Amino acid sequence: MKHALKPLFTAAIALTLTASAALAQDVTLRFQHFISAKGTMPVSFMEPWIEKIEHESGGRIKIDLYPAMQLGGKPAALYDQVRDGVIDGAWIIPAYTPGRFPESEALELPFITLMSAEASSKAAWDFTQKNLKERFADVHVLAAHVHGPGVVHKKGGPILKIEDFKGLKMRTPSRMGGKLLAAIGATPVGMPVPAFPEALASGVLDGGLLPWEIAPGFKVHELTDSHNETSGDRAIYNLYFIWAMNKDKYNALPDDLKAVIDANSGLETSAWMGRSLENGDVIGRKITADRGNIMHVMDKDTVNALKNAGDILTQDWIGEVTAKGLDGAGLVKDAQDLMARYAQETAPVSENSTPSEKKD
Repeated sequence: MKHALKPLFTAAIALTLTASAALAQDVTLRFQHFISAKGTMPVSFMEPWIEKIEHESGGRIKIDLYPAMQLGGKPAALYDQVRDGVIDGAWIIPAYTPGRFPESEALELPFITLMSAEASSKAAWDFTQKNLKERFADVHVLAAHVHGPGVVHKKGGPILKIEDFKGLKMRTPSRMGGKLLAAIGATPVGMPVPAFPEALASGVLDGGLLPWEIAPGFKVHELTDSHNETSGDRAIYNLYFIWAMNKDKYNALPDDLKAVIDANSGLETSAWMGRSLENGDVIGRKITADRGNIMHVMDKDTVNALKNAGDILTQDWIGEVTAKGLDGAGLVKDAQDLMARYAQETAPVSENSTPSEKKD
């Protein structure tokens, strides 16, 4: 009997070792972001991206997604959380830590980005690869993108002339947005988007800068009455984002699982993120218009005044970062050239399409 049990015992040990080896290659990643789980980006990009990763890895990669900073911290801390391994990945806004990632501000200068978030996000990825690899060397960047054209949301009627900005207390998401507001006479107040609704409701702010897609989710369409857009082929302002994971966690993956992550990173993933927000803009704008709010396109004189202020701001920024040892003029030229390169590449797609579903 003793000898009869030995093969069974040996087989059991082998099975246990095999199972342990398999489990050692499996990984669960914890990603975090700062908005509601019902937001455009979680619904249209993050969740489908996670499903794609899990499917293509044969279930060996599992990703848990935590909305609204459920794992703790403030939105400005996300980069450090990823770097330090507090979380494994996140949707990060570098502008929430002003001065830390100066090269990225070239993509946030007034009238730099296109009206297409998809095309601009392709440019943002290429710009990141060329100019921000060293700055982001302590994380593993999966994608980079921008949102759609910025909109000026305001209480008390529309912006009919450039002088209407004077004295307004306006939310800005970035240093560059704040500098533009200040240049036209407004008082910029920097804050992450989750704080915007309360500041509007309490009267701390008269309005602020925000893209269409996220406005209804934060009830901005209920807390303001006019929504002021610019015409033309460039956006009044924009915000730069990265989708990143912990570098050590990525490097620890076996090669075949790294390949799954790599196949869902880069240019097309960046475009997917921008496209998701672009489609969200259509929905957000319609929700606002259906409410009966004032939908106003600022006139040519007002837009030209904004562009003139933006040109001065851009030259000032070039001087500022050049004094810090960066090639300010080169960074702006790279941003402009990449935007021009992708200007003709936008095409309408379905709301939740993945990169493979985009039609040429």
